[in-house]
Amino acid sequence: MADSAQMLLFPAVAGKEVTARFDGGDITSDGGALLLAQADRKIGLVKAMAEQIVDVRQSAKVQHSLPTLLRQRIVGIACGYEDANDFDYLASDPALKLACGRAPQSGQDLASQPTLSRLENGVDRKDIYCMALAIAGRVVSQLPKKTKRIVIDIDAYEDPCHGQQELEFFNAHYDSHCYLPLAVFITPDDGIQRLLGAVLRSGKGGNAGVRAVIRLAVEIIRERFPKIKIILRADAGFGNAQVLRLCDKLKISYCLGLGSNVRLQTLSTHTQMQACCRYTFAKHEWREEGVCRVFGRFDYKAGSWKRKHNVVVKAEITQGALNPRYIVTDLYKRTPKKAHAFYCGRGDAENRIKEFKLDMAAGRTSCHRFLANQFRLLLHVAAAVLMSTIQVAAKATELARAQAGTLRLRLLKLGARVVETTRRIWVHMSSSYPSQAAWYQIHAALGP
Repeated sequence: MADSAQMLLFPAVAGKEVTARFDGGDITSDGGALLLAQADRKIGLVKAMAEQIVDVRQSAKVQHSLPTLLRQRIVGIACGYEDANDFDYLASDPALKLACGRAPQSGQDLASQPTLSRLENGVDRKDIYCMALAIAGRVVSQLPKKTKRIVIDIDAYEDPCHGQQELEFFNAHYDSHCYLPLAVFITPDDGIQRLLGAVLRSGKGGNAGVRAVIRLAVEIIRERFPKIKIILRADAGFGNAQVLRLCDKLKISYCLGLGSNVRLQTLSTHTQMQACCRYTFAKHEWREEGVCRVFGRFDYKAGSWKRKHNVVVKAEITQGALNPRYIVTDLYKRTPKKAHAFYCGRGDAENRIKEFKLDMAAGRTSCHRFLANQFRLLLHVAAAVLMSTIQVAAKATELARAQAGTLRLRLLKLGARVVETTRRIWVHMSSSYPSQAAWYQIHAALGP
């Protein structure tokens, strides 16, 4: 934009006049977008996604390639601009243009909102399916080579709808008109939980798409790690006959929540009585914690199950009330207490879903068409994958345990002056930037 010589006056500070004017040159508040572009080059995410879309546009009229459009939206989402409308005023931002491979001053501006909206509504079901597989493939390709075990966490979450989106329904459990997307996370031996993908589902939820998602996740993992041990972990919404049969068919382990019923209550009576006796006769031992827990296990076969499965019960007394919980698992080598502790690890997946919804604005499914909203969800998944790549690169810094929102604030929201000369593009970042050391280390970890 053109410089302005008009001066803006402010109250004096320390006896000196304070004046401001718009003549600093091309300055961006998103200098960290360069790190996102570097993360994308490292894992080849946008290229893999763009290769899955059949471009039906007239080539003579195309101004923005598919990789550029995808990268523009994904980088924008990671920087906190979750709407296509944001690019009505961000299309000329020098850092975002650089991240998309365009010169900041001499290069063409990025695409506007109408072009991006046409892209969102132009992809079909096959494009979306292939892109989802491409994203998952790039995530698995980044896992350590010596990985011996992977835990798959699967969970549904509420995505409230405001309008007349296709396939939004009222869900009584959440008391809202919503979608119920299904999020899949994988955790290898290094303990870093990664988002593998997300599938948009109607507000009715249920078991729609669950088995297909699990089957695809296992296939993608085994394509790289044929003999790896896989454990499926999920809450009671997925502890049913269909999922158990699928685990047996795919030869994967499982640790699933199980809803209570009269038969389970009867089979766990002994364990519950143990808890009651301990709480009654040794109450002083639980005075500090206020909670008494006793674990047990037994074999159980529901009417719809093909065979008996091992069930672990946790008989817990909290504030004087008995509250038994159940999980079904084939982790026989673990004690009931350790098996239940492993199941409770799925709580971290719920934290990642919260991070995905809040920090990466995954609930921004505001298109009318269901397929357009599924495509939008994939864009947010891709942005989360890039942020996860930066998280892994930051593991040796003070930001090793930072969530996506903190990384955006500390690494991406970086003021910089961009100068383009004949032979070089200079990005002058703040000399007083407090996270310079982390930036250097992350840049080195992502590669040149």
